[in-house]
Amino acid sequence: MPENPPEPMQHHLRGLPAGSPEEALDCAGDLRLNGLAPVIRVPVGLVVLVGPPASGKTSFVQALIARGQIDAEAVVSSDEIRAELFGTSPAQAESDAADARIFEERDRRIVARLAAGRSAVAESTNVTPRARARLIAIARRFNAPVTMLRFDPDVTDLLQQYAERGRTDLAAADVRDYAVIMARDAGADQLRAEGATSVHDVPGRRQAITPTEAAAHFSFA
Repeated sequence: MPENPPEPMQHHLRGLPAGSPEEALDCAGDLRLNGLAPVIRVPVGLVVLVGPPASGKTSFVQALIARGQIDAEAVVSSDEIRAELFGTSPAQAESDAADARIFEERDRRIVARLAAGRSAVAESTNVTPRARARLIAIARRFNAPVTMLRFDPDVTDLLQQYAERGRTDLAAADVRDYAVIMARDAGADQLRAEGATSVHDVPGRRQAITPTEAAAHFSFA
């Protein structure tokens, strides 16, 4: 299975006029979340998103970009690289050779950002120890902290999000398989044992939190 099948972008609120109803809702979300817990500060370094397909990773990073918390260039997405390299040849994009090219290019982009002293957000499923070990090894080359953000909705919510997004690249059974791997191999304690500097769960549908509200829960250096 591919490491991180594509997820559709969520509409964001950038560019809305001050005082609009949408802006008011966004501010209310900030207040509600900030009242629940202190803002989590993420240092400059490698940020690894960990979660099954349809768990909300792309919607979350799009919310961060929309709010101006990170630059779009900080996000290194294996799906976007797959589309860049093989957008017109979907059959070729699913081969082992294609995966090798995609992740070599992903690693190159992450290295370039860390070498320049900038953050990189690795957007792929990263639910297996092997996938995370490759990223952690890169961060260690630059003594960069590794922040892992877990996206772990319950299976019912995960499958509902999958259905809502009309995914055609994966079957529901595949999504369940990713969720099983997540539960088995991506607990917070295991991520710390593998070398994560810090591990945080990103709130979502289970907590009745939107991606924009979840983004307000984090502050990126």
